Amino acid sequence: MAKPPKSRFGRVAHLGAMTGRVGASYVSRRLKGAFQDSELADRALKRLHLDNAEQVVATMGRLKGAAMKVGQSVAVVASTLDLPPEVAAVLGKLHNDVEPLPFDHIREDVERSLEGPLEQHFTWFGDEPVGTASLAQAHGATLPDGTDVVVKVLHRGIENSVGADVSALKTALIGARLLRRPKAELDEIFDEIRLRLEEELDYLQEAANLAEFGRIYSGDPHLRIPRVHPSHSTDRVLTLDRLWGVPVAEFAATASPEARNRAGRTIGEMYYQMVFQHGTLHADPHPGNYLFEPDGTVGLLDFGCVKRFDPWWTADYARTALAALDGDREACLAGCRACGVLIDDDPDAAEALWRYCEILIAPFKAGRFEAGGPSDDLTRPLMEAFGPLMRSRSIRFERTFVYLHRALGGNYALLKTLRAEEDWGALLRAYATHSVAVAEGRAKEGSAPPGLPARS
Repeated sequence: MAKPPKSRFGRVAHLGAMTGRVGASYVSRRLKGAFQDSELADRALKRLHLDNAEQVVATMGRLKGAAMKVGQSVAVVASTLDLPPEVAAVLGKLHNDVEPLPFDHIREDVERSLEGPLEQHFTWFGDEPVGTASLAQAHGATLPDGTDVVVKVLHRGIENSVGADVSALKTALIGARLLRRPKAELDEIFDEIRLRLEEELDYLQEAANLAEFGRIYSGDPHLRIPRVHPSHSTDRVLTLDRLWGVPVAEFAATASPEARNRAGRTIGEMYYQMVFQHGTLHADPHPGNYLFEPDGTVGLLDFGCVKRFDPWWTADYARTALAALDGDREACLAGCRACGVLIDDDPDAAEALWRYCEILIAPFKAGRFEAGGPSDDLTRPLMEAFGPLMRSRSIRFERTFVYLHRALGGNYALLKTLRAEEDWGALLRAYATHSVAVAEGRAKEGSAPPGLPARS
């Protein structure tokens, strides 16, 4: 199998060839469509969309590294980009499991970064990775003081290709007529993806993120945040305490209902705390970033992708949520305008947006609600209500929402797996109300809100 090109020129050449093929295929399709009836032409165009999506995935997969991560990032924000569902499903084939690098390669990189042999820094260093992803590889190790750690090693040269890979994928998807939002909006969304990916490649920034989250949750008995070991970390190597636990699927299959609810409450409340209380969100809710202990204690991993929010914007978002909870249509739409989503007075757009908000908020008005339970039928109604929003140019998908709702959707998927039951609306109301109070100077920034429902 041919090795992926490592040079910037080689990667750009591969991506340029891909975009050229995709663009040419649509020119050919338009010529043929002129001589076909509309139904046959529509079927052929849909098939071409899928074929070109497969071609994009194949190219990004061959390039590996940043290209794969870019494709994954686009797939998880597919709804924001108005990608057709079948195309989003094809992009979802870009997964994080990649071929491990040889241990000699890892040893060389770690020794170069830490400026000394492995044996000088670790009493044991596993030669088999505990995980290999598109950006890095992780190995278990033991420090001289006996602390079990995980050592993340950034892939060589990966930071040199993120910008080009993001630009190439955007060009390919636009050329393939797979992105149907205004260009200025798409430019902002792809720029947001690029910024978050570049931050994921900065291990000094991730170490600072870990220190911040460690401080925030230092007194929380329900959540574990790994500690960074600065003496064994650089811009390319990150050494962290090793957390122990099982993946969510295994935990959900074996834990008691009480433990599942405790874990669910922690995940749900953590989202509200990060957004409304601290303005600092762990924005990579991949199931692999969570470990679960038997009693429902949650371990949180991978702090490279973190989104920060302006407290005044967050207060507008909180007012919007509170208005939806209260069934106040006009206040909810006013909040959507303040957040930059509803950009004019088109009544059809306003009605479509209110309909979407009504569906989204329904579980939060139901008292105790079991995510993934018999009453949880959100997916189809939300998808149906989302279509009119995507077709409206009076609705703007503001870049702040990209990772905010990525995290919301990922956490909801975890709660469904756990079948966690809680009064989610009471939690939302407490944190959103407190966010507004902070913005209005009636409460101290970072303080905990009053009136939280008791843990079961």
